[in-house]
Formats: sequence, C-alpha cells, structure tokens
Amino acid sequence: MFRAVLVANRGEIALRILRACRELGMGTVAVYSDADRDAPWLRLADQSFLLGPAAPAQSYLDGARILEVARRSGAEAIHPGYGFLSENADFAGAVVDQGLTWIGPPPSAITAMGDKLSARAAAMAAGVPVVPGTMEPTDDPEVVRAFADEHGYPVAIKAAYGGGGRGLRVVEREADLRAALEGAQREAVAAFGRGEVYVERYLTRPRHIEIQVLADTYGTCLSLGERDCSAQRRHQKLIEEAPAPGFDPQVRQQMGDAAVRLSRSVGYVGAGTCEFLFEDGRFHFLEMNTRLQVEHPVTELVTGLDLVHWQLRIAAGEELPFTQDDIVLRGHAIEARVNAEHVAAGFVPSPGTVTAWREPGGPGVRVDSGVWAGWEIPRSYDSLLAKLVVYGGDRETARRRLRRAIDEFVVEGVPTTLDFVRFAVDHPDFARGDVSTVSVEREWDLSPIPPSPQAAQAASEAPKAPSRTFTVEVGGKRLEVALFEPEDPRTLRRPTRDRGRATGGGTGASGDLVAPMQGTIVKTAVEPGATVAAGEVVLVLEAMKMENQIPAHRAGTVTALHVGPGDVVNAGDLLATIEA
Repeated sequence: MFRAVLVANRGEIALRILRACRELGMGTVAVYSDADRDAPWLRLADQSFLLGPAAPAQSYLDGARILEVARRSGAEAIHPGYGFLSENADFAGAVVDQGLTWIGPPPSAITAMGDKLSARAAAMAAGVPVVPGTMEPTDDPEVVRAFADEHGYPVAIKAAYGGGGRGLRVVEREADLRAALEGAQREAVAAFGRGEVYVERYLTRPRHIEIQVLADTYGTCLSLGERDCSAQRRHQKLIEEAPAPGFDPQVRQQMGDAAVRLSRSVGYVGAGTCEFLFEDGRFHFLEMNTRLQVEHPVTELVTGLDLVHWQLRIAAGEELPFTQDDIVLRGHAIEARVNAEHVAAGFVPSPGTVTAWREPGGPGVRVDSGVWAGWEIPRSYDSLLAKLVVYGGDRETARRRLRRAIDEFVVEGVPTTLDFVRFAVDHPDFARGDVSTVSVEREWDLSPIPPSPQAAQAASEAPKAPSRTFTVEVGGKRLEVALFEPEDPRTLRRPTRDRGRATGGGTGASGDLVAPMQGTIVKTAVEPGATVAAGEVVLVLEAMKMENQIPAHRAGTVTALHVGPGDVVNAGDLLATIEA
C-alpha cells in the first residue's frame, strides 16, 4: 500500500476517496482552490495544499502545480477521481514520469479510450458495434452539415475528450448547426481543456446502459454488470440504477463480453466503464470512461465490492482474488444525484449558501456528499452536491426506499434536484422501468414540480432565509412554521411563481432582461437594434460548468446590451433591454 495518496479532485468524490484511503491505512493529501478554502472534505485529509484561483484552469486542471504539491507532500500516488484531469493521458504520463503511481489505467489506455474517436476505432477493431459517426475531429460546420445530409437530422456534436454530457449538443435542424458546434467547443474547453469534437447519428429513443469493468495487472478483466443511466437532462445523468430494469440476461452477457473484449484489447487496468446505447434490442458502443464513474455506488451495492478500494489495491500491485463466475448481482440499487439546480426553472444551476443540511438514514440508505450546513457552493464547478443511494431486495423496494429517503433529506438555502427525483420516482414510466434518454426533457410534463422555496424568495425579493422559525401545535398536530420578514415591512408583497422558461429573465410588462443565475457571459447572440421574438436566444451564460441560453422574455427590439463576453453577473443583474 501507499504511505500517502494525493486526491486531485474536490467535492463528494474527494471525500469518498479520502475515506477509502483511511480505511486501507494510507495517508492522505488534499488540494483545493481559493473557492474551496473552507470545503468540508479538507478536514478529513492529513495534509491540504492550495492550488490557485477558483478557475479550474488555474487550479484543478493545473497538472504542473499538482505534481509540485505531490513532491512537497511526500505523496507516492495520485488518484484523480472523475472529471478534471482523470482522463488526461499527458498528465497520467507526467505522474508516472515523476516516479509516482497513477491510480487509473495506463496512459496508453487513456489515449486509446479517453479520446472518443480512437475509442470508436478500437471498438470497431474488437468487433463491438458503434453508433454511425465521423472518425476525425473537426471544427468545420461543413463537415457536420455533410454528415447530417447523409444520415439525416438529428445529429449529435460531441466533445472528443471528457464526458458527463459536457460539450454535447444535439442539432435538430441545419439552422442551429453553427451555434451548436461553437457551444460544444466552448463547453469542452471549459470542462476538459480541449475543444475537439466529432459527429454521431442521434438515436431517437434509446436507453443508456453501461458496463462496469475491473481489471488487474495480471491479466484478469471482469464485467461487474450493468447500470441504467437513462434518466437525463442536458445529456447528463440524474438517476442511475443497477441492474437495468427488465434487461434481458442474454443481452447483459453479450454487452459484458463486449466491454471486457474491448478493455483487454487496449490493455486496460483498474476501474472503467463502457457506455452503450440500447434501442430496439440492439446495443451500440458509445464511449469508454477511463476512470471511476459518478454512479459507481450502485454497482458496489449489488456486487458487494468496494470499487475505490480495488482501484487503490490494483494500483498497489494486488491481484483480483475472484473470477467472472464469482460476480453475482444481488438486489437492486438506485442513485439520485443531488445537484444545486432549480428544477422548475429548467434545471438552472443555482450556487449559494447551504443554510441547512440533514441527510437521511435508515436501512439501505447511503449518502455520498461533500456538503455541510454553512458551506457556500462555488459557481466555478459542477453543480453536484451529493448522491443519494438506496438498496433493496428488489427494484420496487428500492424505489419506495428512495421515495422515503427523499422526504427525509433536508437541504435549505439552495434549490436542488431532489424536487425532480421526488417527482420522477412516482412517475408511471419510472415505476415500470420504461425510461429513455429523452423521457425527462421530451416526454414528461414537469410542470407539476413547484418552484423551490429559494426560487420563490428570489422572485419576490424576500430574504434568503427565514427570519424566525417556530414549532407549533394546531389541534394537537405538530407543524413547522418559517417566518419570512422583508428588510423593510413597507415593501412587503406577495411572492410570485414564474412557471415560464427559467433561463429567461424579466416579465412581460418590463423591458428588462435579467440574469436568472450567477455566471459568466460567454456569448452575445444579437446586436443592439436587433428585432427578436419571444424565446429567441439573446445571450449565453455559463454557470457551474454548464452553458445556459438566455432567451428574450418578450418580442421587441434590443435597445441595449448591458453585458458582454467575459462579464460576471449575479442573479437579477440587468443583461439587456428589449422594448416592445
């Protein structure tokens, strides 16, 4: 084992790895940015070192600085978690060149599989079916247009490096092609430091099924079963479960064999995931994530294996003591991602201060988090706060347990995706296991999901937290009452509930288009004097590593743009003036 492991990440995954290292008797080194100075997970590390400013390029993506910290701290190994540098072959190579252990696959495997285009080529060579698409990176709209002309719309423009739905745009029509290409490239650069993209045919109603693989350095490579990750928004996962509901055991076997065959062909070592799209009884290889997945806990619960422990053990030279025949899936596990997002407003990222945080418990409930009450969520990073994971003897037991745990989970100060999960677990499609990658955004009516209390407060200019709280009894029934008092009682007014598109600002009677969230302006889509229709994109705002199109809230003429690319804005700031 290692004397000390440097965890080159942040948030819940940093805490998850720090705990695993402690359980195995290893020392720990944490790193942080200016925005994470007071982060909860730092308290669990033996040593903590500042990387730099909040911007990922100057902190968590600064490989040279991380290697410097590793030397200073005496770390023998680096665990990258997921995101950031976890799939950067150059950084993995630099770690090895420094005489340190990279807790992940060899750089050659990352090169082969971390780049989605070379992964597609490797899959084809291994006889694994792939989605039709281009085999070379491009920044040329004409290449995308030619592919769409051949295969038809919709098509998907995807970042060649990285994953998690970052740098992915679906193009429904030719008129949107250039903007989608530019947006995918910007988001890919912000998330992964590289902007190469490629094009694929977009399947209309597939399920997103992935296979977890685990391989040691002695030639053993195993499939640990599948996960269904079809419940998504913006091509990013919201709910994951294992095993996939109603999945044909024969298809599971075939998909697992394909994942192992592909992993062996590139000399894969450690934990990795092969992702597939499954439609009409056929599966197509999508990509391989050469790292630990966010949703790894559901596989841990149904297999009884600790994947982070095995990442560390394999990197330290241990051999897997079990075979494929020993891998048996028992029971059912479901994971719900708890993101700081305003669901009723269109999953708008919503950083802020967590004023209360109480996690659920009880049999079969696990919470992986990196949040405590009083912590201010930075706007520079992903919106993921925690993962609520439940286990049951069968899927229905797990589903009901998730519903119960959601009701116990208390988060105040910021809106979260718990509002969506509460709605989703009761949805008839989810209850019967009939969810595709387009269900959430195209098939489900999300209007019953109410605005969060935090959003209602912002809309009404009420205080961000209750002035006072009371516990009262009415007719013998216990009730919790929160009192919200305006700073000036003379300004008291009734809270409004805006059920329109949340990414727009302002209301019909006002010409002011205001920011729906804190973020950075990355693009202006119109010029002053332009005539716009209601819903037409005016600006693009990046918040918590997600680009958000800000549409016109009314039809009219853009008489003024008050911000430009690079400007940082807060929720409620004036962006543009549109006169009818």
